[in-house]
Amino acid sequence: MSWKEIAGYALETSRLRGASYADVRVVDDRQRMLLTKNGKVGYASDSESMGLGVRVIAEGRWGFAATQELDRESVQAAAAQAVAIARASARVKEYDVQLAPEAAVQVEWASPVRVDPFSVSIEQNLGLLMQVDAELRATPGVTLAEALLHFRRYEQWFYSSEGSDIHQTRTITGAGCAAYSFGEHELHKRSYPNSFGGQYQTRGYELVEELKLVENARRIGEEAVALHKADQCPEGRFTIILDSSQLGLQIHESIGHPIELDRVLGMEANFAGTSFLTREKLRKLRYGSELVNAVADATEAHGPGLGTFAYDDEGVAAQCTPIITAGQFTGYLTSRETAGAIGAPRSGGTMRADGWHRIPLIRMTNVSVLPGEEPLTLEQLIASTDQGIFMQTNRSWSIDDKRYNFQFGCEIGWEIKNGRLGRMLKNPSYSGITTEFWNSMDAICSRDQWTLWGTPNCGKGQPMQTMGTGHGAAPARFRNVQVGSAYKGN
Repeated sequence: MSWKEIAGYALETSRLRGASYADVRVVDDRQRMLLTKNGKVGYASDSESMGLGVRVIAEGRWGFAATQELDRESVQAAAAQAVAIARASARVKEYDVQLAPEAAVQVEWASPVRVDPFSVSIEQNLGLLMQVDAELRATPGVTLAEALLHFRRYEQWFYSSEGSDIHQTRTITGAGCAAYSFGEHELHKRSYPNSFGGQYQTRGYELVEELKLVENARRIGEEAVALHKADQCPEGRFTIILDSSQLGLQIHESIGHPIELDRVLGMEANFAGTSFLTREKLRKLRYGSELVNAVADATEAHGPGLGTFAYDDEGVAAQCTPIITAGQFTGYLTSRETAGAIGAPRSGGTMRADGWHRIPLIRMTNVSVLPGEEPLTLEQLIASTDQGIFMQTNRSWSIDDKRYNFQFGCEIGWEIKNGRLGRMLKNPSYSGITTEFWNSMDAICSRDQWTLWGTPNCGKGQPMQTMGTGHGAAPARFRNVQVGSAYKGN
């Protein structure tokens, strides 16, 4: 029996029970994760999860149910439960759900992969991680070394009562390492190439090969130890330059979450709160300087981000939505239900679920700040800065529930003096107000310095769903920023 036939039982049951709309996702989710710690296997898992989720509209409200039993009776029971939930919700409804129109499509798509990561043996993977581990611990003073590989193949079949039939497969690869050094009552950490597990993209094993983990591990260990002797980052107002990975998280927290329209409308507030970006600000708010151009782009042309796909979980094609245009706020992340709230004729295609057992939510795709148009390297950016602080790799973050006031800490910093990097600084941090911060950006490096970073652990919803998001960023400079208050007195 094909998945289409099985999904057909759910669609037909939904219709017979009175649903005006239904969609079905059959998902096969395979993951492999390997983690080493100080020369030993710290964690190893190889898992697969398969099931079906059915979402319906009945009496103007949503209902959702899921099952791992993919026989006719179980699928029909799940569809009946989804309709029953919708009818129960309708008893307290304030309005009927209206979906923005979307043409039905029949599509097959798979993300480009040069080397299937699941084709690489576990022995070869562990061998690589042990080499990285040895390099991390080559410097005396490294007290903990971690190295990670994470592979995921997410295959989904989507069918709707409107006639869509979409089969897409996304292969995701993640890799990274970190060195910790504890001593003299301080703990310092250095991560490569990014914190929170390293770099993640919708690619194959070729990403692991390009990251050159072994070649960079010794430097990471040396920096973790050297931070103990570094000077404390000063407190005050400074010019700062952020590396692209830290700017990626800045984008995630202070642009990506505020533009989620379900937060703006009060439909979702868990974990990341609501948003200061109320609807009257659309096309009126000066979000940043004229150099700030941000997009939410899920298309392949944008790159292999964790927010790259062909169709979202409502069957809407991947799109590029301008979010900030020359500093002006121009767009939200929308769904078929919420698009009408801002007068949009079509969904922005941002609905995604973290598995077959979860209902889709508005999630960031690849929310990126575009690089500068004029050629500018990081070295040239530093050379054009008389005095300031260069900060690299996120260590901590805090942001209020409207995404307006924030504070970020980085793993390492360097003083900039007369256009050159000077002494190493420990515990660098900065804080500000979202719009003031983005309006203070006066330079951003060009395309050759731009990286599409993957954030694999964005949490949202209740029950909580974990989603991968992409954030393209290049090193950028910000003027008159409050620095150093997070670790004052350390």
